[in-house]
Amino acid sequence: MIPVIEPLKPGSTIGILGGGQLGRMLALAAADLGFDVHICEPEADCPAGRVSAKVTTAPWDDLAALSQFARGVEAVTFEFENVPAASLAHIAALVPIRPGIKSLELTQDRWVEKQFIQSLGLVTASCAPISCMNDLHEASSQLGPNGILKTRRFGYDGKGQIAINAQSDLAHIWEGSIGQDWIFEGLVDFACEVSLTLARSADGEIAAFDLTQNTHRNGILRSSFVPAQVSLDLSQQALLQATQIAQALGHIGVLAVEFFVTRAGALIVNEIAPRVHNSAHWTQDGCNSSQFVQHMRAVAGWPLGDPTRHAGHVQMTNLIGADADAWPSYVSEAGTFIHLYGKREVRAGRKMGHVNQVKSHL
Repeated sequence: MIPVIEPLKPGSTIGILGGGQLGRMLALAAADLGFDVHICEPEADCPAGRVSAKVTTAPWDDLAALSQFARGVEAVTFEFENVPAASLAHIAALVPIRPGIKSLELTQDRWVEKQFIQSLGLVTASCAPISCMNDLHEASSQLGPNGILKTRRFGYDGKGQIAINAQSDLAHIWEGSIGQDWIFEGLVDFACEVSLTLARSADGEIAAFDLTQNTHRNGILRSSFVPAQVSLDLSQQALLQATQIAQALGHIGVLAVEFFVTRAGALIVNEIAPRVHNSAHWTQDGCNSSQFVQHMRAVAGWPLGDPTRHAGHVQMTNLIGADADAWPSYVSEAGTFIHLYGKREVRAGRKMGHVNQVKSHL
């Protein structure tokens, strides 16, 4: 039975773990709904903190600070997966965490995540856990020499990943990898990458955005666009699989599932993100209700909004590093909406903002 959650009233305070750009955009969406936001983040002067009612700046292992934070909010959500499990458990004993600890714990470890996906009867890339040199040799032998060695935890935007092929010096690679837990994934020969982002409410209602097609550069999402150039049947399959995952997790809030589309037209689940996702940023300017609004409505126990796309074609492009310096050209371009994250330091490979270009309207 789905538990009944009393909706939060406007004026309530919602806590967000993490103060990056996703937290910032969640805070802005929450403000539009009449909520105050309290950010908890180890880094001072974080992007989300500058648009929020309150900020707690403390390391994740400062239990006294976490307790004070939790007692001052009515519900807690998170903007990224890497909050330590002990910190989550401490907060969960004091205030509800939504989407829920299960969603976060399963997606903190790539091997655990893959096993969960496979347990639902869904297809992933061939993979194996790696804890020693023999494991790496065996995986390379059984799954093929071409693959990617990924850290089981704390990898994102291409970090914690090593491409491997038949010419790779496995002994040298492993020597530099000792001390980490890894997973080896066999290489997938895919035609394109797509993602399905949906929201699930506290009472189990599902509201999904249109399937999105993505392009990456150097392991970082470069652009996303809708409508995806795939069949209606494949889009429906992606929705069914993402819904199955969300229901199995008892997820409350936004969840994104990344897929590979094989050249034969089959879906392979790549990763789950138990939160708002970069590939759905286009919903800010292309839909009746954005992913950020949907997530905060779900966290607050409200009914979900309307995810219908009102734009015929939308492309989101990440502004990475010095790309953000081109902001003057974007702000003067018709049909283009710029979203800058307020990060103080520009670094190569760092997401500084994004633009949504609405090409046509329905």
